[in-house]
Amino acid sequence: MEVAGAIGIIAAVLVLGWAAVAYNGLIHRRNRVDATWSDVDVLLRRRHDLVPNLVSAVRAYAGHESATLQAAVDARTAAIAAAGPAAQGRAESALADDVKSVFAVAESYPNLKASEAFVALQEQLTATEDGIEHARQFYNDAVYGYQTATQTLPTSLLAALLRFQPRQYFQAATGERAGVTARP
Repeated sequence: MEVAGAIGIIAAVLVLGWAAVAYNGLIHRRNRVDATWSDVDVLLRRRHDLVPNLVSAVRAYAGHESATLQAAVDARTAAIAAAGPAAQGRAESALADDVKSVFAVAESYPNLKASEAFVALQEQLTATEDGIEHARQFYNDAVYGYQTATQTLPTSLLAALLRFQPRQYFQAATGERAGVTARP
């Protein structure tokens, strides 16, 4: 009987040890998802702050392009209001498309393209867009690790017991996934 009791105690200690390690791993992965989302959010807010300046700069030179400029303002408002990574991804994709349209309008105005303020804004937005792409990749990688840990045995049992919730990927809108086609 003493051997069976010792084996039971050892087994219980091993299970509790595994549970502690698995729990800490899940917490680490969940915190990584939250931290990387925070990085994405900082860059998105930076983009949101730059868009009004861009619209104002273009409006000064191309006031009659008001529909394009208003679309960018409306897309910014929708992006700020979006909740959750999936909705935010769709809204941010629309905003990126509208910012590209504003830059396309600017191509028609040589004085605007020569403006130092506009060039500086364009460079800042380009750098921010690059940062968003990198941050989005890191976030999605963190979500992948978290999802895998919460959905594979044996940690999925612990994750279900402790109610670890799935996380959403920050995905590009359908239009961003489509290939670029050359214009004739």
